[in-house]
Amino acid sequence: MTAWFQQTWLGPDGGWFVANLILILVIALPLMLAVAMIIYAERKIWAAIALRRGPNVVGPWGLLQSFADGLKVFLKETIIPSSANKGLFLIAPIITFTVALIVWAVVPFDVGVVLTDINVGLLYILAASSLGVYGVIIAGWASNSKYPFFSALRAAAQMVSYEVSIGFVLICVVLYAGTFNLTGIVMAQKGNVLGILNGFGFNPLLFPMAIVFLISAMAETFRTPFDLVEAESELVAGHQTEYSSMSFALFWLGEYANVILMCALNAILFWGGFLPPIDWAPLYYIPGILWLLGKMCFFFFVFGWVKATVPRYRYDQLMRLGWKIFLPLSLLFVALISGWLMWTRYGVPA
Repeated sequence: MTAWFQQTWLGPDGGWFVANLILILVIALPLMLAVAMIIYAERKIWAAIALRRGPNVVGPWGLLQSFADGLKVFLKETIIPSSANKGLFLIAPIITFTVALIVWAVVPFDVGVVLTDINVGLLYILAASSLGVYGVIIAGWASNSKYPFFSALRAAAQMVSYEVSIGFVLICVVLYAGTFNLTGIVMAQKGNVLGILNGFGFNPLLFPMAIVFLISAMAETFRTPFDLVEAESELVAGHQTEYSSMSFALFWLGEYANVILMCALNAILFWGGFLPPIDWAPLYYIPGILWLLGKMCFFFFVFGWVKATVPRYRYDQLMRLGWKIFLPLSLLFVALISGWLMWTRYGVPA
């Protein structure tokens, strides 16, 4: 498509810009629609678990409830506290929302169906997703209120605790795949177990790391039971306490865009991404994007299920899980996996 636009009256530079702008919108607009619909879907999951009806009034089966909520916050007034740092206060939700979008640039939906297929895609995601916490920290500092400030301190400590474990988990994946390219990581999972199953998660050495990554992803996105950053029991609403209108909505959208991203990464890194679960020729007739979306929906259900059923951790329990359990466990598996690969792939000298 880029080459076609460059051959038009737009010229090489203008054609490249227009083509990439269209590709960005093709990813960003469905993502925004998906965020609205998964908020509805999650509320339905919670309702089913708690034996309630959930949204069922606005639109057929309540499908328009998320759009009604969005319209409500859009029509409200943006209130800035008199003692807040106005510049930082306004830029914090923009950072959270923007970072949640730019990470999708390297996510492969099928072979060749990716905005930017860079060789260090995994490092790009790790670096860009780590920036999201700055929106929370800046919001907590700029609000000039004790509850958002405590939330910012918690966010910083929580990010450091679980980023370390996620980093070692990703090392395990890269060791097996031999590449940082996300499409390459998915293709390395083809027939990975017994020549039949597609996915590192089916490998006994990598299955524990898939579990660690799933739980750490919940902590990275501040989801229950790790939502200490916005714990309403002691922090009112955490970093969002002083926010209203579209400023609050941007935090809202950024959080769910990050949740969708983590669902996609779980599928891509451990469960075959756009590959079918079984390496059987007829299954490849189903488009890869449908396999990826199906796996993402499953992991989103798990996120919602956990939020509806698991009580919130205390802060000391949160830190203990990250530093005393996940960190030693992930380090141990880095050693085990690297040793196993040296022995099986390269041989061990006698």
